[in-house]
Amino acid sequence: MLPHDSDALRALDTAIAAPRPEENVGLWRWEVRQRLNGVRDSLLTLENGQEWHALADVSVLRDRGTLLSRLAVLADDVLDRTDLENLLLELRQVMIDVDRHLQEV
Repeated sequence: MLPHDSDALRALDTAIAAPRPEENVGLWRWEVRQRLNGVRDSLLTLENGQEWHALADVSVLRDRGTLLSRLAVLADDVLDRTDLENLLLELRQVMIDVDRHLQEV
């Protein structure tokens, strides 16, 4: 589990770890995509939350923008990529990076 342990990251971690039976991998892909959207939403809500002052830092804004872009690409990729092992590695890495960003904010 990630140190920051936000609800969205926890939900994504659970979805990624879920079994992926070959006959129903589409359901797994959809669930992971929905959880990626939850992580994206948690990054976007920082604008209106108590952490608004941290967003004045240009590097924080840049990092958040990069993370949002990566999440958007992965949300599309998760639906049709065939190399699931590499996809899982990328998903876990983005979770770590989002967690680090949330800790900094």
